[in-house]
Amino acid sequence: MDAYLIPAVDGVAYGLVLAVAAAGLTLAFGAGGVLNLAHGTVLAAGGYVAAATSSGTWPSLLWAVLAASAVGAAGGGVLAAATAALTGRGHLDQALLTFGVALIGADLLTTVYGVDVRRPRVPAALETTLTVGGHRYPADRLAVLATAVVIAALGYVVLHRTRAGRLVRATVDDRAMVAGIGVHPRLVDATVLTASGALAGLAGALCTPILGVGPGTAETALLLSLIIVVCGGLGSVPGAVTAAIGVGMVQTVGVVTMPALAPYLLVGAMAMVLLTRRAPLSGVRG
Repeated sequence: MDAYLIPAVDGVAYGLVLAVAAAGLTLAFGAGGVLNLAHGTVLAAGGYVAAATSSGTWPSLLWAVLAASAVGAAGGGVLAAATAALTGRGHLDQALLTFGVALIGADLLTTVYGVDVRRPRVPAALETTLTVGGHRYPADRLAVLATAVVIAALGYVVLHRTRAGRLVRATVDDRAMVAGIGVHPRLVDATVLTASGALAGLAGALCTPILGVGPGTAETALLLSLIIVVCGGLGSVPGAVTAAIGVGMVQTVGVVTMPALAPYLLVGAMAMVLLTRRAPLSGVRG
């Protein structure tokens, strides 16, 4: 079992980063009502900004995370404004618009940053290794894992223990009631999409030190996020977190245990979940 410890920790860390990204996508669809196919491009933009900002010091790393989140929030705000005119026209129009934005954004990122895979410089303390279960493990991945856990916990608290979270969940259930208490539902939708973009940018900053960011990052992030959202249940954030950890484990441990079948494991696991599931992986929505 020791031989699988490091891949398992890798899988949890990778899954939690995917959970941050997928939480933004499921919030955009479940709470904001927008099928956002530009989500992966926003994540890639956050990753590029983080790679360009972090110079190997702790202050620059903090600024990189904040800048990536700000860029993601700005992208989410732009998409909120763009999709507001499509309210009531169905998700197909939203998908077409956001897919066009994704194509344009990906091309702009390649033009600005080139085709090379980029990684940020991290502080020397994160370039060392720590002992986990008798094995040496990269400190930067443990830091990413811990950060993702904190983000997930904060997200749960915001959604379930604050007035803002109650407004978001109330808007999903009864928009007329929310309007009746003096809060415009479209304002809630715009706020949710902005927060969704911020989560995407933050996920880009978290995954960049480990995986890097390049021309294929946007497409990969969107595909994995869609798989997680569908398997976890549309609009279910806890379900998305559960599914994300499962995807991370399949992607990492599967390569170690069954390398010949690795390209097919994720598709097979997704099909199994969809065929056998009768409800979201978690019954708690929001």
